[in-house]
Amino acid sequence: MIRLFLVYAAISLVAVLALGVVLAGSYRTDARDRGLAEGRSKASLVAQTAIEPLLDGTPLSDRLGPAEQVALEGLVGRLVGTRTVLRLRLRDVQGRVVFSDDGSGVNEIPDDEALEAAHGAVITNLTDLNTDSNDSGRSGVQVVEVYRPLVAGPGSQIVGVLEIYLPYSPINQDVSAGLDRLYRDLAIGLAVLWLVLLGICTSVTRGLRRQVVLNAFLAEHDPLTGLPNRRLFERRAKEAIAAALRDDTSVTIAIVDLDRFKEINDTLGHRSGDRVLIELARRLIDSASAGDTVARLGGDEFGLILLCAADPDSLGLRIRTVTAPVVEIDGLHLTIEASAGFVVAPTDGQDAQELLQRADVALYVAKSKQLDATRYNSADDHYDPNNLGLIAELRRGIDAGQLVLHFQPMMRAVDGHVGAVEALVRWNHPTRGLLGPDRFIPLAEQTDLVDQLTTWVLRAALCGLRDLGALGEELEVAVNVSARNLSRPDFARHVIRTIEEVGVAPGRLVIEITETALLTDPVRAASVVAELSAAGVKVSLDDFGCGQTSLGYLSTLPVHELKIDRIFVSDMVDNPTHDVIVRSIVDLGHNLGLRVVGEGVETHAVLLHLRSAGCDVAQGFLLARPMPLGQLRVWLAGVPVAGVIPAWTDAIATHPLMIDVR
Repeated sequence: MIRLFLVYAAISLVAVLALGVVLAGSYRTDARDRGLAEGRSKASLVAQTAIEPLLDGTPLSDRLGPAEQVALEGLVGRLVGTRTVLRLRLRDVQGRVVFSDDGSGVNEIPDDEALEAAHGAVITNLTDLNTDSNDSGRSGVQVVEVYRPLVAGPGSQIVGVLEIYLPYSPINQDVSAGLDRLYRDLAIGLAVLWLVLLGICTSVTRGLRRQVVLNAFLAEHDPLTGLPNRRLFERRAKEAIAAALRDDTSVTIAIVDLDRFKEINDTLGHRSGDRVLIELARRLIDSASAGDTVARLGGDEFGLILLCAADPDSLGLRIRTVTAPVVEIDGLHLTIEASAGFVVAPTDGQDAQELLQRADVALYVAKSKQLDATRYNSADDHYDPNNLGLIAELRRGIDAGQLVLHFQPMMRAVDGHVGAVEALVRWNHPTRGLLGPDRFIPLAEQTDLVDQLTTWVLRAALCGLRDLGALGEELEVAVNVSARNLSRPDFARHVIRTIEEVGVAPGRLVIEITETALLTDPVRAASVVAELSAAGVKVSLDDFGCGQTSLGYLSTLPVHELKIDRIFVSDMVDNPTHDVIVRSIVDLGHNLGLRVVGEGVETHAVLLHLRSAGCDVAQGFLLARPMPLGQLRVWLAGVPVAGVIPAWTDAIATHPLMIDVR
């Protein structure tokens, strides 16, 4: 910046000096022109007051008379004697000299200036005496040479030309005196101008320096909180990862996001929301250790770089400690809640961009499970770049009829009666083979494509149920729906319309909704459930026990069934805690008048424990694996199907249990 200032100062000085040179030259030219103008004035004065009165109007080509000659000689003698005039000549209209005070110029070739003056022009030159081509003798002083037409007689006709040489020195002294003052004033003015420009330059440079510093800060910092922004955060993350690799240590990169921050903005306004963000930023900075980085990545999202390896419990405790104190905004006491997803480098990766993306995945998991903090787990990562292409292929696959539906029977735990089947979609990919739902449904749930997928599954399940005819006349079919489906205002009407078009009784359809989907938008979900129930459609609460549905909220929902998550059922024999949870859910469901389903039955022991707990319906690989509609028809008819293993034999032998597939 100093170098820029010096360059600007030098350039402005050169410009001012150049301006001075131009102005000085202009002033000199103006002074010369004024000197010539003064010479013309004196020549006119001599002509009008001294020469022309002596002439009688006769052209000078007729030569001067004796009286005129004597009068001119006397007049010119006085003028030359006083040095008022240095030389005076009279010429006729042909430019020939007819009178010369010193006898010069006679019989010489006429000057061009004399000929021009004979036609009415006044010619003025600044020259030296005796420097014309027809002069003789040594050159003399600087003079003003004037050629002026002479007019005389009644008609004021041109009778000749006056050639007069006036000393320039007196004129020059007058002009130079004024010019010196002008030069002095010009120098002072230009100096002041340069100093003003220098002052402006100094002020502008200082302002630019401040602006450069400010811009450099704003380029890498958040203007609201003053924290580093995403750009600086990513750079520091790269540096921290490189240091961890070099020193064989660990570094934690976390992304913290506020819960329900949109409600604060919508209710109290963005100014209040900004105050909450500023307060949270202050608390995060206060909780940071030396060397840690706290950044605002955008919106209500913050980033942390912790120079140590963290675990979910310690980071979760840190987040709770930061958000626990209430925030007072305009007299209101607000409670802040936040979730965090984090990665530990280099264990979870070594590329900063990849680690930030994985921290985002962990944050999504933490929010979906309502946890304080979650570390990245590759099993939760459905954001592989290849999945972007898979989504596009799925859209085409639905249109091309590549989806297939499998059905898994659900049996009464008491006697083995098959009362329902669950519809499970598969994708017969042209190059990847048969893909299970875990491979593509989580991807579809992130886009509007899940609506098209759910529509296909719903219609295919109802049509399959109808096509079973007498074999399935008492069967119900269960179809899973996502949180995105429930957010559609017309979802319930769409389901009811599809039932009517297929021609199946509404009571034979079971819509399975997870607790997480139910709590994403409780008001909307409750409205959809109520509308479906009013139409006769049964609603099942899937994966029950893994969410956080309150009993008060559950008691208000018109659901018909609780489906215990397989995580509790599959190991209830070996895990006393899970056994207690299963029995408690069964009792809860029965007390609320609901049917209870236990899924994940894979061993005889689990089946018998589930039966002893009073569970109504069992589902799992032990009983039957998912099968296409054709195999289901054969299985329901009581014919063994290859690859489909009921496997109830040992259980029946030990504990009488009737199986009824009719």
